[in-house]
Amino acid sequence: MIIPLWQKAIGILIYMLPWSHALPFGKYLFIDFPFIQWLAIPALPIIMIIRGIPFGNLLLFFVLFLAVIRNPKIPYFLRFNTLQALLIDIALVLINYAFQIIIEPLGEVLFVRTLFSTVFIAILTVVIFAFSECLQGKEPDLPGVSEAVRMQL
Repeated sequence: MIIPLWQKAIGILIYMLPWSHALPFGKYLFIDFPFIQWLAIPALPIIMIIRGIPFGNLLLFFVLFLAVIRNPKIPYFLRFNTLQALLIDIALVLINYAFQIIIEPLGEVLFVRTLFSTVFIAILTVVIFAFSECLQGKEPDLPGVSEAVRMQL
């Protein structure tokens, strides 16, 4: 089945949600390599929505979940990518809370910097992979996540 260009474009854009939540993990890399900050530009619209609207993050989640994922009129390709991006985003939010509670009290030791940078690079890799797969009109097959998405859809 050939995926129309507009679906590919929206499929790519939806991965800006987890990318916007991954950016705080890059804070140590941004200090060491300032040119990496350019990677934040595509996520700025999502960040502005989340910060500009009260409960923007929760509201965006419910809009995507109810209007896209649970709507059978929306093409499967978009529903798949939206749910996959939301699951990645949920995992990132949970990792962020865990880091705030357990890891950050340790200070800025090398271990903490390494963990933050590892999460940032991992999500960057996932987002680049998802971009390339969406451009080709394929479902990005992420181990564990994609199986969960297929079971829900």
